[in-house]
Amino acid sequence: MQGLVFDGDRRVSLRPFSDPKPGEGEVVIRVTASGMCGSDLHYYRAPADATPDPAAICIGGHEPAGIVEELGPGVDDSLAVGDRVMIHHYAGCGRCVACRSGWTQMCTTSAPLVYGKNAHGAHAPFMLVAARSALRLPDSLSFEAGAAIGCGTGTAWGALERLGDIGGTDVVVFGQGPVGLSATMLAAARGARVIAVDLEPKRLAQSIQFGAAETVDAGSGDVVQAIRDLTRGLGAPAIVETSGATAAAKSAVAALAPWGRLCVVGLGGTVELDVRKNLSRQLTVMTSWSLSSVQQLECADFIDRHRLPVDDLFSDRWSLDQAVEAYTKFDKQDAGKGVFVF
Repeated sequence: MQGLVFDGDRRVSLRPFSDPKPGEGEVVIRVTASGMCGSDLHYYRAPADATPDPAAICIGGHEPAGIVEELGPGVDDSLAVGDRVMIHHYAGCGRCVACRSGWTQMCTTSAPLVYGKNAHGAHAPFMLVAARSALRLPDSLSFEAGAAIGCGTGTAWGALERLGDIGGTDVVVFGQGPVGLSATMLAAARGARVIAVDLEPKRLAQSIQFGAAETVDAGSGDVVQAIRDLTRGLGAPAIVETSGATAAAKSAVAALAPWGRLCVVGLGGTVELDVRKNLSRQLTVMTSWSLSSVQQLECADFIDRHRLPVDDLFSDRWSLDQAVEAYTKFDKQDAGKGVFVF
């Protein structure tokens, strides 16, 4: 089969790989949708390795959904050939407390597999995964939605879970890319009044369609003052930072209300906290790393029950042979989310 590889220096290529065969406790998934995630761009933009280790070359893509194609030995009857599944894109030992609670990416006994990073990912027709990583996808949700829930939309859900009860409160979401739009959509569905912040007018307009009550253009004027004006001078009780920009994180800290909670999920930025200046504000600043497999199932169920328009996150659908064009466009970060469909 052909699989997509991130070569660095803004290049991708399709290379031949053996069709996967499942071992003990593993399943092969026939991929039907494989989402393009903003974190892919870290590999896409990285300097090329002049002498890559052939054994370390990995198929990219960590937002898969598809159909169970083949079961390996030892897989119990919770999965069957033909099942529609989304993938929790990590695998750990399966025995430690972290793994048993669904946080396989935080496995305490071995370095976890991260599909698309140190194990073959989903930008290929077939994918080998641990059976525990394959989660049932509700029949009413598309495979594209399942792919989004596995990472981008699921990351937004994980951040909101970290913030706690947000119903009836003001929630500010910095960044309205796919993760930020997902946070806007999910927070609004959970009863929050969402204030969306971004530099792009197109994304701010889209945030209204996903449930934002107010928008703030970060490119014009004082963002912190604008948030205070929209919160009766109090500041925001809860903020999610998805952009990964240091300037956004700085504004987010400043815009918090006393006792406010900030959850940071965007990669690439730095969060600094002047303790003397902020001690009396009683702030909570936290990070959130994607979500657990248990939360992924809960997120899918919530989206299913509330009939949320996750499919509308996707602006581009590509075939795998359009990989170069797909990532060239995605690199511009001026549209919505892309997905490979098979």
